[in-house]
Amino acid sequence: MSGRDLFCPPRRFRRGAALTLVFAGVLVTGAATGSFPEPDAAAPVASARRAAPSPKGAATGHEDVQRAAAEAMADGTSPMEAAERAVSRSGDRWGAVYSEGEYQEFQEALDGRYTGVGLWARRERDGRIEVTRVQPGSPAAEAGIRAGDRLRSVDGRKVDGRPVTEVVSLLRGDADDAAAGTTVTLGLERGTRAWTETLRRARLSTDSVTVRRLPGGVTIIRIAAFTKGSGDAVRAAVRQAPADGGIVLDLRGNSGGLVTEAVRTASAFLDGGLVATYDADGAQRSLHADTGGDTTRPLVTLVDGGTMSAAEMLTGALQDRGRAVVVGSRTFGKGSIQMPTGLPDGSVAELTVGHYRTPLGHAVDGRGITPDLEVAPDEAERRAETVLAGLGDPS
Repeated sequence: MSGRDLFCPPRRFRRGAALTLVFAGVLVTGAATGSFPEPDAAAPVASARRAAPSPKGAATGHEDVQRAAAEAMADGTSPMEAAERAVSRSGDRWGAVYSEGEYQEFQEALDGRYTGVGLWARRERDGRIEVTRVQPGSPAAEAGIRAGDRLRSVDGRKVDGRPVTEVVSLLRGDADDAAAGTTVTLGLERGTRAWTETLRRARLSTDSVTVRRLPGGVTIIRIAAFTKGSGDAVRAAVRQAPADGGIVLDLRGNSGGLVTEAVRTASAFLDGGLVATYDADGAQRSLHADTGGDTTRPLVTLVDGGTMSAAEMLTGALQDRGRAVVVGSRTFGKGSIQMPTGLPDGSVAELTVGHYRTPLGHAVDGRGITPDLEVAPDEAERRAETVLAGLGDPS
């Protein structure tokens, strides 16, 4: 498992979001971030106090939570804690309550901004934490940290054996609500050299879409999450890819994000048509790709158990439409939509209001998507190249 100091659990890990291991809070696909088109579509929610009203179909659940929060405030107790108890009683797997600051942080993450030091890391089989990538221009890059370095400690706390999400939380200073400008001291190792480095956290921009080309002309487009602008970045990468080479769309570990960006990504590979249907407020609605996408170039989509939510929606669309061969392992299975509602103290409660289906009507929630070709993680990229070669020259 790997992660970066952008992708972490919320500062107080919610019961209702216990399975959102990375980029939690960004996993509120759909109307929760204003990303599902609605008849009265407004701007995406920018803060807890501007949270959109809940749809009629979810009125009872939201009203129960709001009532509990209002009663707690009247009694002089914590509205947020009361709301959390109400959400827990609801049995909603994805229901959660966030403080105003947390919710604002999630919106900023969706906008492609975060506070951190600019490190990607993963845990090796022996429990060691290894730096896998350093964001150019970040505090980590300026300190000379590079891929392959071992991360031994964060602020004196040993990190060997810890989950990557916990290490990421330490890097960000979540326990102290650390802001840009605060310091964090890293214990590092490179070969026989061991040293400490004190960095100042900074406001950084994400690069959720990365592109690389293999010697044979194959272009690999990796999408870490669907943040603002990621759809356009994918479309640009497709336009710039060699005309005689196939494309691998790597969605492994992509835990979701803005559905509008996932639809825009689908538009890079489809010439219009259905991407997904979803139910909300008792009505069936649909999402469609724009026309003009590349429909001929060979395409393989890589997925795994960390492929979630909007990434599953995109995978289902490309698979059902016969546009891509899906390679990897079964996806996570989050096909639900959450809607936010503001509480008296500025916190935000989110409850599930609907579910989406793939173009052929397959439900994703709790089931996931089965790849066309199931392979071991260490074989996925190589098998993707083999599949592309078998699909032949698009010309």
